[in-house]
Amino acid sequence: MFERTTRELGDRHESLSAFPETVKPEGFYAFLWYSPRAMAQDQPVKALVLALTDHAAAAVYSINRLQPDSLCFILSEGAKALVESEVQPKIEHLPRRWDWVVLPETGEFVGCYQTLARTLPEMLRTWEVQPGELVVDVTGATAAMAGALTLVTLSLSSRIVSLVSAREGQEEDRIDIAGQPFVWTQGNPWDEAASISRREGCELFNRRLFAAAAKLFREIEARVSGGQKPLYRAFGDLADGYDLWERFHYRQAWEKLKTAVKAFEMAALWGGPPGLTSLLPAIKANAGFLEKLVLDPAPVKDMQALDLLAHAGRRLHGLHDSEAAMVSLVRALEAFAQRQLFKQYQIKTWDVQPEQLPQALQETCRSCWLEDLDGKYKLPLQAQFRALAGLGDQMGQAFLREWPTMKPLLDAANHAVLGHGFEPVKAERVQQLYDVVVKLSGVSETSLPKFPMLNL
Repeated sequence: MFERTTRELGDRHESLSAFPETVKPEGFYAFLWYSPRAMAQDQPVKALVLALTDHAAAAVYSINRLQPDSLCFILSEGAKALVESEVQPKIEHLPRRWDWVVLPETGEFVGCYQTLARTLPEMLRTWEVQPGELVVDVTGATAAMAGALTLVTLSLSSRIVSLVSAREGQEEDRIDIAGQPFVWTQGNPWDEAASISRREGCELFNRRLFAAAAKLFREIEARVSGGQKPLYRAFGDLADGYDLWERFHYRQAWEKLKTAVKAFEMAALWGGPPGLTSLLPAIKANAGFLEKLVLDPAPVKDMQALDLLAHAGRRLHGLHDSEAAMVSLVRALEAFAQRQLFKQYQIKTWDVQPEQLPQALQETCRSCWLEDLDGKYKLPLQAQFRALAGLGDQMGQAFLREWPTMKPLLDAANHAVLGHGFEPVKAERVQQLYDVVVKLSGVSETSLPKFPMLNL
């Protein structure tokens, strides 16, 4: 079938001697290496996978030009001797790690693909090659080898290179190898394929799977060529920002969104993907909301309750997670009471003074709401609204009026798995309580932050 032996620098193998430390090239190869005009030098690459059939000189040129840290030959059984005699002695910069994959039949696509798919990905994982760090040379490949190799390495490669015969009279970028004129060509398949993966990332984003979307956008960024990297870095920052927002890391989310906005504005000036310009207002509005929330110095932040209510709505309607939505919703209900108590009456519910409360609640506060851990009086949820009602506040009085409707809904929250019970809460119950909270708070749906949909 095929032979596979991973070799480290300095290892010796009975069928293949170790790379020599000193190479003394003769004739053509001496000129190729030591003439500064003979060969362009790329930056050394992390890994090179090189197809080899019979053109050893082209393989040597590619290896010496790219100077890979790790090198893998894709070849037939007969080409192994060519590596030993014509390639190995002429390599200038020794790869730290190298190996080969032998193909039983180089002219048959399915067989090439099966062999490569079963061996090459595992080898590259062992070599810790990350997406975008792999270069593939198909100069010596048959059509079947080139197709299979491109397909198997697509997730990691960022460049496919090839030496093609120069046309008659073509002098620009001409390279003479063993007396034959060639032109070095290279391309990045991800520059074209990125738009397909971008749509997949947008779908993940729209399903509120922000971490998965960010991971995909980062992978695209690593694979595309330099000019496209800032755009996909911005998409990654955008997804990271909303993921941070969902976890209430407001300042970090704000920074990410600001960075993404600047990059998108620049991309829009140069064209950018369709729909990018129309997306910017929504992101800017969200960044503005976060700015107000982050820069609010008050111990009870004015925008917090709005964000919690919006968070509950996203959990309920976007992720269809009734349990998490109910937890956020009850917290939003409390946040509205806390905001009102602090703004209007300077009452901190986590450190209340009994004298600040209506007369009817003061004795209950002293006897029931003292926290043993820190010695402070803390108002539970219902007591917060009762305090508002006793102080003549409209929100508290509305709470008392709505209590017959709210009691079974809060009971459902209390009995939920993420409450204090063992009964999964139903989406209908969450929606009913959501409607009551909106009514109590007097909040307009238009004032809540809305995450954008990516249609790019």
